[in-house]
Amino acid sequence: MAGSETLSAPEQAKKQRTRFNKLQKKLRREVGRAIADYNMIESGDRIMVCLSGGKDSYTMLDILLNLQRSAPVAFELVAVNLDQKQPGFPEEVLPAYLDELGIEYYVINRDTYSVVKQKIPEGATTCGLCSRLRRGTLYSFAEEINASKIALGHHRDDMVETLFLNMFYGSRLSAMPPKLLSDDGRNIVIRPLAYCREKDIAAFAGFKQFPIIPCNLCGSQENLQRQNIKHMLQQWEREQPGRVEHIFNAMQNIKPSQLADTSLFDFHSLQLDRSAPRPEYEHAADQTVEGKPARDAVRRVNLVNL
Repeated sequence: MAGSETLSAPEQAKKQRTRFNKLQKKLRREVGRAIADYNMIESGDRIMVCLSGGKDSYTMLDILLNLQRSAPVAFELVAVNLDQKQPGFPEEVLPAYLDELGIEYYVINRDTYSVVKQKIPEGATTCGLCSRLRRGTLYSFAEEINASKIALGHHRDDMVETLFLNMFYGSRLSAMPPKLLSDDGRNIVIRPLAYCREKDIAAFAGFKQFPIIPCNLCGSQENLQRQNIKHMLQQWEREQPGRVEHIFNAMQNIKPSQLADTSLFDFHSLQLDRSAPRPEYEHAADQTVEGKPARDAVRRVNLVNL
């Protein structure tokens, strides 16, 4: 059939290069915008890039290295991996990859696996305790190497999922901020992929053929709560494309007076102020409608519109 011929190998390669270049430019643009919006990187920063061996952290490091070459400010990148001693962890993969890049890097050997297996009952999700132990180790190491920022590979989908996780299971309205000062004030965490979509990161990692290390070595079941949220959001996205983006945009457009947290907005002190100009529609109150004050008509219309 006309138009159904397969592309030649050179044509396919050219098409793939075009797709890759467009995707790389998009991710660079989104990372650059997030860095600028939240002042993530400043002149002289020493950024500790946490590299887990997954698609997200590989992509983050690759894009940051790319941006480093053209950034208007000078900053250092240091890759750090935490080897938690899970059975079967291919400990040679990351050093080989980083040696090839020629970047400064460290591998922290810390047997958090044994601690988690000792504390968590068999079959239960280990992700929570594992992440807390990992975070504490990385925070401490950032101080040892004099890193001014800690870069984590969470993307936009992670942040929206966390919002719903905390709402549904934690009864609080919070997520992963693009930039965070630790509770003790000793570390600043940045998430350069905050504006990036997971599917774009997955496609980019496929193009680059990163040596991915799966996050299932510890034998723990998946975090079922997060998986439930992920499936819910994927269903919403299929029904109405762009919904996840709208939710993320809402996280950037918060109105405390329209919520219910008394620590964020002073509901107790609200006072009438009728010296302020009325809204435009209320000027009709000085007129009449069919022999009756227009204020009544306005009131009826407003109640119906509610």
